[in-house]
Order: sequence, then structure tokens, then C-alpha cells
Amino acid sequence: MASSSYRLNYSFLLHLLLFLSSLLTSSADLSFNFYASSCPVAELLVRNTVRSATLSDPTIPGKLLRLLFHDCFVQGCDASVLIQGNTTERSDPGNASLGGFSVIDTAKKALEIICPATVSCADIVALAARDAVEAAGGPVVEILTGRRDGRVSIAANVRPNIIDTDFSLDQMIDGFSSKGLSIQDLVVLSGAHTIGASHCNAFNGRFKQDSKGSFELIDASLDKSYAETLMNKCSSSESSSLTVSNDPETSSTFDNQYYRNLETHKGLFQTDSALMEDDRTRKMVEALASDEEIFFQRWSESFVKLSMVGVRVGEDGEIRRTCSSVN
Repeated sequence: MASSSYRLNYSFLLHLLLFLSSLLTSSADLSFNFYASSCPVAELLVRNTVRSATLSDPTIPGKLLRLLFHDCFVQGCDASVLIQGNTTERSDPGNASLGGFSVIDTAKKALEIICPATVSCADIVALAARDAVEAAGGPVVEILTGRRDGRVSIAANVRPNIIDTDFSLDQMIDGFSSKGLSIQDLVVLSGAHTIGASHCNAFNGRFKQDSKGSFELIDASLDKSYAETLMNKCSSSESSSLTVSNDPETSSTFDNQYYRNLETHKGLFQTDSALMEDDRTRKMVEALASDEEIFFQRWSESFVKLSMVGVRVGEDGEIRRTCSSVN
């Protein structure tokens, strides 16, 4: 058994190194430990900031992971989602429920004191999401750094690029494909829903609401008992501010429970259930549900790809002094 496990891990590490090498070749301005000389404490400081914030608020990992998705899917991983203003990405209703900004700001302020004008906000967002997964019990992932911050952030770019929770599988595949991500990446990165929480309006389209505010299940792909729990919570007078855990079983732990939930028809979003309802993705879900080690291996690969979407390097961007505004 031990030798078999060793061969699996060795094979995975070799595969991952070759994969990362191909990314490195195509992104010469990025590198592992990019700040080794210019700011040696950069990655450690971000990691410690994330850990400290998570100890105070267990919802932080889910927020930081979602922040990376919303940044990278709209004009690339350039921290444009952090910029404040009436017409920026951050102002769009699709980003209204994003969180974790204070963690990024805390890390940035500390780094500006230690290493001024050196570490990009885009790298901090990517590192914080990486560290959030580790803080929640997930795998340790090595990522390339050296991203530059974008100078443009436009609200109108948000809706055409983000994945809505009521998308069909074909719509999700198209959205991921436009970012250079495969169907496997789609299934694996959906595993981010193993942590975090969502507001009722993100999934209440699966129910019909009557004039008295009561809900009735209209989505047959959802487990009835689980649906009853959701409907009871969302019929509350405080439902507009109420959040529900994405994973009803292990909401604060990054594990493969999400996929086991899908097998029992307990995916919170329509986009979750769609992965189990289609032959193109069902077998992937079942494989990830049965083996957490495989999920962690696949996650490491797909997360690296996500963190590299549309990165800016060199003169194509800047190092912001404050993450919420351009220089």
C-alpha cells in the first residue's frame, strides 16, 4: 500500500511540475517566489494575515476564494475588482455580496511599510485565495507570482463574464472555455463551494414563492428534505440578509464533501446540480466524491490555471500603492 501511494504521489508531482513549467515558459515575467529578493516576507505575511483573519471569522476563506474568481473572470487576475468607484467592477450588483476586501487591504498596508511599491494587489489576491484554501484544511499549492495590477475597472464588464448561479452546463462550459479553462477545470473549481456561504437570492429561483411569502419546490433535481430546510430559512423576514452555507455538511472545511453532496442531490445552486445531471460531468463528480486525494491533486492544477487567467506583467500594469484605487 505504501509503495502504491508513493508512486501515485511521485507521478502527480512530476505531472504538476511539467504543467507548471509549461506555464512558466509562456509567462516569462512570472516566477516561483518572485519576491525572494525584493520582499522576502511577502508570501509569509499574506499567509499569516489570512490565518489571523480566519481565526476571527471562519467565513473569510470562502470570501477570499470567491474574490479571486470574480477578479480573474473579469479581464483577468489584475485586482481590478478591488478598485472603488461608481462605475467600477466592485460597484456592479453582481459583486455586491463579495467580501474579504479588508484582509487584502491589511496585507497590502503591511507590505507597503516593509516593501513599498513592490508587491502587487493582484498577487496578494491570488496568494490570499491560495492560503485561504490551506487555512480551511485544503492542499498547499505553489503558484507563480509577479502579476501587475490593472488600471481599468468597468462595471459593464462584470455581467458578461461572471458565472451566474442559474446557468446551464453549456453556459458554464462556454464561460470557462473563454478563460482557457476546460470542463475538468469547471468541475474541479466548482469544488470551491465546499466552503463559503450565499444569500437566498442566489438560489431561490429553484422555488416558487406565493403571495404570503411561502415557498414551493419547483426544481426536481434538489433533495426534498434539503429543499425544505432551505425554504424554511429563506421564508424568514430577514432572508435578504440571511446566508446559507454552500456545503450543509462541513461548511468550514475544504474537502470533497461538496461532490458527495451532489451525489445526494444537495447542491445549493442550479449550477451545482447541473454537474450531476449531465453525462459530460457526472463521472468526474463521482470520481472526486470517492477520493479526496484526487480532488486535492486536481484542485492544485486547476487553481494554478485559474490564477493565471489574463495576468498582466511588466509594463502592462502597475504596482498600486493602495488596492482600492489606481496610482
